[in-house]
Amino acid sequence: MVAIAASAGGVFALLELFSSFTVGPPVPILVVQHLSPRHRTLLDTVLQRRTRVPVALARDGERAVAGRVHLAPPDRHLLVGPGGVLALSGTERVNRVRPAADRLFTSVAEHYGDRAWAFVLSGTGRDGAAGARAVKDRGGTVVVQDPDTADYPGMPRATLEATAVDHVLALHEIEEMIRAFAASGQKT
Repeated sequence: MVAIAASAGGVFALLELFSSFTVGPPVPILVVQHLSPRHRTLLDTVLQRRTRVPVALARDGERAVAGRVHLAPPDRHLLVGPGGVLALSGTERVNRVRPAADRLFTSVAEHYGDRAWAFVLSGTGRDGAAGARAVKDRGGTVVVQDPDTADYPGMPRATLEATAVDHVLALHEIEEMIRAFAASGQKT
């Protein structure tokens, strides 16, 4: 299971990341991008125009589908449960945000263990750091965008401070890693 977190500068990072994909990886991709709860998001539409991989806002109770990008809707935590069933939660904010990467990463770690992949991209604050630690503690893989290449390095730096990170990569290298993962046919 691939989980990606981004905040400030994250929309551009996600656009770059997904724009060259012609086919999705053989696993679901779950994305938390901090968005304003006051406005309807167009992130799904914007990303879908730039990739051939299906992109949609996650729905409560739907099953995460391999090769598809499931986006957390504004003001809802995105969680994954047994069997890849997605849950949306309006519970309190974590790190002053909802959706929170920490909630997503922790749920992915709990249900996928060493088959969990957490990616932390550009963003401010510490969201994602504790969740990435949970992924590492369960044997999963943590990848952060190189803070020197991130528009906003706060989230990648916080994750580097919080846990042992498997890879620190520029965005194009993260893209190559996910594409290689897709080409390998590896399943989680």
